[in-house]
Amino acid sequence: MTRRRFLAGSAAVSTSLVAGTSSAQPAFRFGLTPVFLDNDAIVVEQIRSTLATAMGRPIELLQRRTYQEVTALLLEGAIDASWLCGYPFLRWKESLSLVAIPVWRGRPLYRSYLIAARNDPAHDLASLEGGIHAFSDPDSNSGWLVTASDLARMNQTPDSLFRRTIFTDGHRNVVRAVANGLTRSGSVDGYVWEVLSQVEPDLAGRTRVVSRSEWFGFPPIVCRSDRVNAAEIEAFSRALLSMQDLDAGRVMLRTLHLDGFARPELQLFDGIAARMAEVGPQP
Repeated sequence: MTRRRFLAGSAAVSTSLVAGTSSAQPAFRFGLTPVFLDNDAIVVEQIRSTLATAMGRPIELLQRRTYQEVTALLLEGAIDASWLCGYPFLRWKESLSLVAIPVWRGRPLYRSYLIAARNDPAHDLASLEGGIHAFSDPDSNSGWLVTASDLARMNQTPDSLFRRTIFTDGHRNVVRAVANGLTRSGSVDGYVWEVLSQVEPDLAGRTRVVSRSEWFGFPPIVCRSDRVNAAEIEAFSRALLSMQDLDAGRVMLRTLHLDGFARPELQLFDGIAARMAEVGPQP
């Protein structure tokens, strides 16, 4: 696999791709952010075509730059489902329902990593005081909330500990920022960092993990609660749950370095809810 065919894209763009099919059914609209997916058209087309095959209907993929943008599309009914982080899902849990959850390394779980440059002497969060820090997205659990809540436990905030903070709109961009010396440290999705260490070892190898969080529910696939029992949502859920049974599905899962998708349980996100309580309500 080439480096351009991986995760955590860098460009803040929106893309819509519709299946080339003669089906009379309307397209199923699925929202994505570059937090997970590279904007490489080959990867996006692979996901679109695989879902279209599994569902037997056209698929429209809508990409947006941030979780906030995708969440807004979902809440207003402009998309049918989206791949979201557990943090915005819980912020809107009265309006959203779980559809499926990715399985990585045998479990529907992942962690947040605090990273620094390979030769940086930092040994914990406190020792990064005064540096520039990269977050991925203000609505990201691993890319913002975990570090913010760790700081709250220290009676600190990002603004009080770090000299400056930036948002990169993607976990791969957090790794790039640290690896290239643009920031001293960063908060990144552990799944993304681990896969980058396999597919872009030169990039990930210029960083190191300072600390790892506890395990959290993997970023889930969600829909609006008032449509969770709609026929197209149920068909979408079945398609995701059967990905490992399809040749094209197995190829897609290998591209994403996932084992498959499972039925999600709300308690998987209890750890994120606890972190949210520590930082308090956010605008």
